[in-house]
Parts: sequence; C-alpha cells; structure tokens
Amino acid sequence: MSQVRASHILVKSEKKIKEIAELIQKGKSFEDMARAHSDCPSGVSGGDLSWFGKGMMVKPFEDAAFKLNVGDVSDPVQTQFGFHLIKVTGKK
Repeated sequence: MSQVRASHILVKSEKKIKEIAELIQKGKSFEDMARAHSDCPSGVSGGDLSWFGKGMMVKPFEDAAFKLNVGDVSDPVQTQFGFHLIKVTGKK
C-alpha cells in the first residue's frame, strides 16, 4: 500500500476533539461533524483530504492514517496544527 485516502477533523482543543469522537462513536456522521466543527478548510467537504503518500503529511498524522483500516476512525492525534480525528476512506 503506497497511498491512503483520508478525511479528518481538526480542532485546537483536546477536550473538543474528545467530545466530537464521543458523538461519532454514538452514531453521528464523521462527515457532518467535520462540516460543523473542523478548523481545516477541508471541513466543508466533510474533511476529505484526498489521496496522499508517505512523506506528504506531518509524521504523527501519517503514522496514524497508514495504521488504520478503511472505515476506521483514529483516536485523537496531536500535531503542531492541533488535534485530529482521522477516518481512512481508501487504500491503494
């Protein structure tokens, strides 16, 4: 596997990302939560970041994304940009 397609939700606060993760676990749509809460411009498209390979994202984000199975949502991941939830939508 050389590429992953992922969506993410980015917020500044660890508390907020944990609250969003809980709502997703209870059945809220990841994409709807991205549109409503993500600080990243990708939020308007449900958090979709399209396809990326190794070396294209910051290391903690990349490591988490490449470990997930398609359809899985990560635990909160901290980077210099804030706190992310990552959902892998494809691998190739």
